[in-house]
Amino acid sequence: MAQRKTYNLGLLLPADYGNVDFSFFKDCMAGVYQTATRYNYDLIFSIMEGDDLTQLRRLVHNRKMDGVIISRATESSAVPDYLRENKMPFVMIGTSRESQVETVDNKNQEAVEELTQIMLLKCRGPVALLGGDENYSVTESRLAGYLSAHRKQGMEPAKNGIFMNISSYSAAMEAVERIMERGFKSLICMDDAISDMVLGCLREKEVEIPGAMRVASMYDSHQLENNSPSITSIRFDSVRLGSNACLRLLHMLGEQVEEETAAGYQVILRESTK
Repeated sequence: MAQRKTYNLGLLLPADYGNVDFSFFKDCMAGVYQTATRYNYDLIFSIMEGDDLTQLRRLVHNRKMDGVIISRATESSAVPDYLRENKMPFVMIGTSRESQVETVDNKNQEAVEELTQIMLLKCRGPVALLGGDENYSVTESRLAGYLSAHRKQGMEPAKNGIFMNISSYSAAMEAVERIMERGFKSLICMDDAISDMVLGCLREKEVEIPGAMRVASMYDSHQLENNSPSITSIRFDSVRLGSNACLRLLHMLGEQVEEETAAGYQVILRESTK
């Protein structure tokens, strides 16, 4: 007998979503929720710690949902394989090297390339980078944009100014101290969470922004907008991104849905890079 529709969609979130890229996940969730309810579907949230599929397996085994939205793409996740094996439709937010995986994403590489080129032109010197977890596809896209901007400006990125896997205040402080020791006068943070930590480190060390250090972020937030000084950032329409992921999944489930609208971005220049 064919399985009856549950009219539930699963939204898979990483366990650390409240600490890392919170603004992104909050906006994505809002977009998914608004679109799902408009088509009379409910959301079930599933939290995933590392590669632990326990909660997801329980939901799939008990047939609690019709499809899944994976909110963060990683390079080694077992989730897509598991969902395919169990014939569960899914959409991934982010990029995938597997062509058969349905994905939606922000234009991270393009946006970061634009921001980095602006920083290189304004600062007329090397720009340091503080990045996140290298297992995430968004980190790979942002790093590619940063490197591409240097190539287009005919410059080599300063490898002694690239610091990845920043996940704690102590790691951010160590990176900031090395950046200052090596004479950098400008830096870009990969997301708003890293930016918040870096701003705290610079305040602690009484470093003036933008006088002694220009600062920019690859993802905007209310905190960065309202910081003193306000921080130059990329503003993405992640509510639209979440909506597009939901529309794509609903279409896969046979629903008649509206067309997806491209999720744009804007590089917002603020006081921190004057």
